[in-house]
Amino acid sequence: MGLDKNQKQQIIIGIMMVLAIVFWNTPLVYPVKLFVVMLHEMSHGIMAELFGGDIVNIQIDYRVGGYCRYTIPDSFLAKIMIASAGYLGSLFWGLLILVSAILSKNDKYITLIIGLVLMVLSWFVIKTGETFGIIATVGFALFMFAAFRFFSNDFHDYFLKFIGLTSCLYVLVDIKSDLIDRSGVGSDADAIAEMVGVPSLVIGIFWLLLAVAFVYFALKYTYRRTRR
Repeated sequence: MGLDKNQKQQIIIGIMMVLAIVFWNTPLVYPVKLFVVMLHEMSHGIMAELFGGDIVNIQIDYRVGGYCRYTIPDSFLAKIMIASAGYLGSLFWGLLILVSAILSKNDKYITLIIGLVLMVLSWFVIKTGETFGIIATVGFALFMFAAFRFFSNDFHDYFLKFIGLTSCLYVLVDIKSDLIDRSGVGSDADAIAEMVGVPSLVIGIFWLLLAVAFVYFALKYTYRRTRR
């Protein structure tokens, strides 16, 4: 008996997860980690804009780090939401890419949209004057445009699933590493902890549980949709 569409999807996702873990510290996954940093800093900036602030600039570092400089009103809620937006926002975008790639039949347009978003993001990176960040962001955007123009839809399907899944894995690993294993190092959770008066470890555990729940329900949703 052959495999149905949903079973094939599960096998593909499983294989990609294994590949991401096996090649985690290799050049294969490194660009995706940089991409997650872009999503992380972009999420801070978008949330700042939503609360009436402005993005000043965004830096992407070769050590897989970065920052987003922004202006915000003196609001407790704004500060909490902006600090929370980095990890949870990048997880949201990663899940959106993964779920969209699973459900869509025109994956190359998702690639095009990502390229356009990164090109807009590159404007704020260019304002830092940091060479690596500029090359990384503009280069990733140009690759997405070239892929949209020249690569097959099968490539887009597998590629988007891989970067979406790897983005989710990286966020989970990052939350555990930065907020639980090494609390008190100046992370977003530390900033929130200082504002609300609870240990940053508690914030990190809460975010990790929330992130796992997001991943679980997103994959459960796609499982139900692909069964139809």
